[in-house]
Amino acid sequence: MISRFQKIYHEFPRKFWLVVLVGFVDRVGGTLLFPFLSLYITGHFNVGMTQAGLVLGIFSISSLAGNVVGGALADHFGRRKLILFGLVFSALSTLSLGLVNQFSVLVLLAVVIGLLSDVAGPAHQAMIADILPEHKRQEGFGILRVVANLAWIIGPTIGGFIADRNFFLLFVIDVVISLIVAVMFYFLIAETKPEPKAGEPRESMLATFKGYGAVLRDGAYMAFLLAGILMGLVYQQMYNSLSVYLRDVHGIQPQGYGFLMTASAITVILFQFWVTRKIKSKAPFLLMAFGTLFYMLGFSMFGFVTAYWLFVSAVVIITMGEMIIMPSMQALAANFAPAEMRGRYMAVFSLMWTLPATIGPGAAGVILDNYNPNLLWYVGGGLCAVSALGFYFLHLRLGSQARFAPTVVEAGADD
Repeated sequence: MISRFQKIYHEFPRKFWLVVLVGFVDRVGGTLLFPFLSLYITGHFNVGMTQAGLVLGIFSISSLAGNVVGGALADHFGRRKLILFGLVFSALSTLSLGLVNQFSVLVLLAVVIGLLSDVAGPAHQAMIADILPEHKRQEGFGILRVVANLAWIIGPTIGGFIADRNFFLLFVIDVVISLIVAVMFYFLIAETKPEPKAGEPRESMLATFKGYGAVLRDGAYMAFLLAGILMGLVYQQMYNSLSVYLRDVHGIQPQGYGFLMTASAITVILFQFWVTRKIKSKAPFLLMAFGTLFYMLGFSMFGFVTAYWLFVSAVVIITMGEMIIMPSMQALAANFAPAEMRGRYMAVFSLMWTLPATIGPGAAGVILDNYNPNLLWYVGGGLCAVSALGFYFLHLRLGSQARFAPTVVEAGADD
C-alpha cells in the first residue's frame, strides 16, 4: 500500500501536491464551521429555519456572482493573486459573521461573505488545470476528492466538539486557519497562469469580462452544463432534503443521517484512487452517463425502501456514481476551455452547483410539503435519466475529438 502511494506521489508534480496540501488545510478550516452554520443562525439570532434558509440562499446567489467576477479576474491578473485575496478577505468577512448580533445586518453581510468566499474558486480549479496535462487531470481531480472527503471527516468532528463549548471560537479558528493557508500559499506556490504569446497584446479588463460571451456561445459546453444541472438538482437533495425526509417520513433521527454521510465520505476515501485509475482509459462522456445512472438508481431507491440498511445501500450506490462523475466532470470542464480562458470557463462551470443549490431546496420543499414525499425521489430518478441521455448524446457528438479522448494507459500503470 505504501509503495502504491509512493508511486502515485511521484506521478504528479511537486506543485500539484503543494496545492493539495494547502487546499486540505483550508478545507478543514471551512468544515469546522459551515456544517454548523444553520445551528448558529437559528440559536444566536433566535429565528427559524425559514430565515436561516434565506441567509443560506443569499450565500448561494452571491457566491454565483463571486464566481463570475473571480473567473474573469483569474484570467486577467493570474491565479495566485486572486487566491491570496480570497483567503485574506474571506477570513475577515467570516470573523465579522461571528461578531454581528442583528439578523438584518447578517442578511446584508451574507452578500459580502458569499461573494468573497467563492471569488477564488475558479482560480483554484484553473490552477490545477494549468499544472496538470490533460491526461492527468481526471486522476488529479480524483485525488482532490479524496482530500476533500478526508477534511469532511476531520473538520465537523472537531467543530462539533468546539461548538458545544464556544460557538464563536469556531469563527476565530476558521480565520486563523485561512490566514495560515494564505502564508503557506504565498511562500510555497508560484503563479501558474500561462504567459501570453510573444507580441500578443494584453487583454483589457473589459475584454476579459466580454469573454464570457464566447463561453456562453459554446453550444457544446452549454449542453454539458445543462445535463450537469439536471443531475445537480437531484444530487443536492442528499445534503438538503434527505435529512428532513428521513426524519419526518421514516423516523430516522439526525444521528442516522449523519452516519449515512460518514459512510459516503469513508467510501470515497477508501475507493476513489482505485476507481479513478480504473476509469481513466474510458470515454469521459460515457463515464458521466454511466455515473448518472448510479444516481438514478440510488436516489430512486429512497422513494421505495423503508429499512435503514437499504438507505445505507442507496447512499453507497450514489457514492459509487459520485466517484465516477466528480473527477470526470471537472476534467471535462477544464478540457473544454482554451488555456487563456480557463478561469472564465471554470466560473461558468460553477453554475452546475450554484443553480441547483439555489433552487433545489425550495423546489423540494414544495413537493415535501404539498404532495407525497416519495414523489421527490421519483422525479429525481427521472431527471437523472434525462441527464444520462444528455451525456450519452454528447459522447456521440464530441467523443471523437482529441481533447475528450480517453487517457492512454501506460504499461504497468494499474499494477
